[in-house]
Amino acid sequence: MLRLNARHSLSLGVAVALALAPSIAVSIPAASAGQNGSAQRLTLKGFFTPGNVTTTGEVAPSIDQVPPHSPFNKALEHVPAAGVSQIAGNTISGSANTVAAWNGISHFDQRTAGTGVYAGTQFSLEPPDQGLCVGNGNVVEAVNNAYRVYDTAGNPLTTTIPLSQLFLLQPEIVRPAGPFGPFISDPKCYYDPDTNRFFLTELELEINSVTGAFAGPSDQLIAVSSSGNPTAPWAIYSFSTTDSRAGCPCFGDQPLIGADANGFYIATNEYGVFSSAYYGAQLYAISKAALAANAPSPTVTHIDAGPYTLAQGGLAYSVQPATSPNSGYATTNGGTEYFLSTTDWSTGPAIGIRANTVEVWALTNTSSLSGTASLGLSNIALPSEQYAQPPNAQQERGATPLGTLVHDALELLDTNDDRLNQVVFANGLLWAGANSAVRPPNGPVVAGIAYFVVNPHDGAGTLTASMAEQGFIGASNEYVMYPSIGVTPGGGAVVAFSLTGPDHHPSAAYAHLSLTTGAGDIHIAGAGVAADDGFTGYDEETPSNGSARWGDYSAAVSDLNGNIWMAAEYIPGGPRTSLANWGTYVSEVAP
Repeated sequence: MLRLNARHSLSLGVAVALALAPSIAVSIPAASAGQNGSAQRLTLKGFFTPGNVTTTGEVAPSIDQVPPHSPFNKALEHVPAAGVSQIAGNTISGSANTVAAWNGISHFDQRTAGTGVYAGTQFSLEPPDQGLCVGNGNVVEAVNNAYRVYDTAGNPLTTTIPLSQLFLLQPEIVRPAGPFGPFISDPKCYYDPDTNRFFLTELELEINSVTGAFAGPSDQLIAVSSSGNPTAPWAIYSFSTTDSRAGCPCFGDQPLIGADANGFYIATNEYGVFSSAYYGAQLYAISKAALAANAPSPTVTHIDAGPYTLAQGGLAYSVQPATSPNSGYATTNGGTEYFLSTTDWSTGPAIGIRANTVEVWALTNTSSLSGTASLGLSNIALPSEQYAQPPNAQQERGATPLGTLVHDALELLDTNDDRLNQVVFANGLLWAGANSAVRPPNGPVVAGIAYFVVNPHDGAGTLTASMAEQGFIGASNEYVMYPSIGVTPGGGAVVAFSLTGPDHHPSAAYAHLSLTTGAGDIHIAGAGVAADDGFTGYDEETPSNGSARWGDYSAAVSDLNGNIWMAAEYIPGGPRTSLANWGTYVSEVAP
């Protein structure tokens, strides 16, 4: 979901009815799906070279501002957490077995990022929405709205660089009152071992540079390294997501990324910029080889996936493509890319219905992306454990200078909803996790994690799937949220997430995950040292219910050495700005 914009929390979602229907396969002819199979060309905007530079002379900003606008969209409302699943609960262990660990990008770093004309031009943003990718001896971390490159020992190889600078855009704001640059949000990062390239994505909405108001058009941005060295030049691409349907101009919220042997895939949720229009999940497929070669104008094929789940009561949303830790892709049917999504679409007539299926998707004949694309998309609803929207999370009391200034209570942390945060295809299985309400023993309903390991089958051209493993992670009287699962080629898995509660400041944590024994103890990799004290929980213009933006997602990926790298939001020590004190923690563990 989008980062906070102005004084409004952008909890975006679907307002359609839900009627669960397990084990339904849907096939929609291209002609009836609106935009299925439509193609356009990517625009190569140019190249950006970060260079090998070090941080010098960063100081706290004298003017701390947040963006002055937000798109008009429906509020996300999901199933209430009533009658949620009883779980055994996980023990919180103080010991962590990290191979390497360091403080990643903090809010202070993000706000003070930028050199040259970008110096002093960043807004204050929440939440960070982390992208993380690791390969060829490099670690790239991205947040709203900056990124940095490290070596695998945590030594910075670049400064913290604004994503506006990477994507060759105008700065966010030239203080004190403009001009304004484009609105960008929701970074994701992926290292592709086949091509030895890094991919970094972001959504963009165009802005009136004088007033800062939305102008209407929107784009999807893609940065692709020109080699395995992410401090060398990146090719910068864009394509339009504006659309011309009723209620548009539209934009693609929360771009989700994946890849197989043949393609690079982006999935978005399409909303109106100025209206309440919602068209569900949109899939975009691009030749991976063309992007890796930094070709001047690769083709992007667009499939409207939203209507594929209408028979089950609503438009598909947040259809998450899979990545793979190595070259173990699905090769059947001319190449297959798998996706997963949850089915807790909305409220309305479905109030009180709890989700107990996950959608399994297969995009076939992906080898055709090297020429004239001819793709097939199918999906089924696979019965699963029950999951539901989690309650907002408590945190341990601590100093809150901003909260004291605005005379507000200690913030809760927003747990958002139960969409999937990441999907990995490894050892023939799809691994994913989502926020969920859970009821541990001897305690109240808290925010926990539902995880799913799906065994897909598509060899005969008909998609089927079974649940190889599923379960929950949760702790009595504490909250865990925003999971990402890193999986090695052999199927070793670690779940990364944030942990908070009455006895814990917001911390970066993880748990090992096994196909035979489920999730193990919760380990705290980076212990928070203070309470979250960010401006999104002290909204005086729009009621926030004392809930601060957190997440919206963490990151976990495997390297080719068989270790798992993780990045999660937490509250570190060190410098802060007047408006926020979040940080990130990067760590490496052996599964």
